Amino acid sequence: MALAPTDPDAPDFVRRYVNLADARLGAVALDCSDDFFADRQRMLNPEPPQFIPGKYDANGKWMDGWESRRKRGPGHDWCVVRLARPGRIHGVDLDTTHFTGNFPPAASIEACSLAEGDPTDGTGWLPLLPSVDLDGNRHHYFRLDGDAVVSHLRINLYPDGGLARLRVYASPEFDGKPEADGLIDLVAALNGGTIVAANNEHFGRAASLLLPGRGLDMGDGWETRRRREPGHDWCILALAHPGSIEEIEVDTAYFRGNYPDSCSIQAALVEGGTRDSLVTQSMFWPVLLPESKLEAHQQHFFRETIQKLGSVSHVRFNIHPDGGVSRLRLRGKPA
Repeated sequence: MALAPTDPDAPDFVRRYVNLADARLGAVALDCSDDFFADRQRMLNPEPPQFIPGKYDANGKWMDGWESRRKRGPGHDWCVVRLARPGRIHGVDLDTTHFTGNFPPAASIEACSLAEGDPTDGTGWLPLLPSVDLDGNRHHYFRLDGDAVVSHLRINLYPDGGLARLRVYASPEFDGKPEADGLIDLVAALNGGTIVAANNEHFGRAASLLLPGRGLDMGDGWETRRRREPGHDWCILALAHPGSIEEIEVDTAYFRGNYPDSCSIQAALVEGGTRDSLVTQSMFWPVLLPESKLEAHQQHFFRETIQKLGSVSHVRFNIHPDGGVSRLRLRGKPA
């Protein structure tokens, strides 16, 4: 199961932030007014929407998303979603792919922030995205200010229809809760780790490196094309919180004939800068992990060879010369 490929016309927030409406990260569609034609949970699927000609179920045409029946009275349809983790929302994608004559003409989003539990009838909702017009069979990107931390969303469709995918790009709240050994994965997506840049993502997005658990198959990882020239491939990651790295895990699960020969990591404590400037700076960052051999379909753990650089905020993960890696863990202690 791979992450949805990035739309080449997508805004920067799609590449920069974590989709907290991803079911694999723990997002759940709790309740809705109606999902007669298509189950509400489908709109949280990280995979691209599918259209399967000739596929029907007991209620009609099978659609890959959330779809309500045709509303014949007053009101509108809605769905409440618990995000994978509370966070500050920087943008959303309301995707109506494959919904052509059955998309909602308009939608809005409301939000709430709950320390625990889920919304009730007495929960107060605040506007997050005002009513916007939608078209069929396309992405709709909306940039948000990311000021408030929210835990749940209520998506309103006016008056009814189908939404293929909801994607909510946000900075998760960093709680800093360590594991039993006192360390925390400082680059995990759910802690707020993000991809700044990658030189190539031909077969798989670098953002897959930061997902929880092990990869599900060869499509669930970062994989570059076959390099036919000198050099090596790389990606730059921003830690969720600056800290010192004490253990590194590089997992090549399911990459058997296409795993990298070796890897290395550079790191630095960075303040300011843009994406392009970080790409340039990263070439000269000090070495955190010297070039280390990798094997097929295996978890590799490094401790003794990690260089003591103190607190770092960004890393450059180099794979030599190319290939695929399923997961990367940078476990340490927040500064």
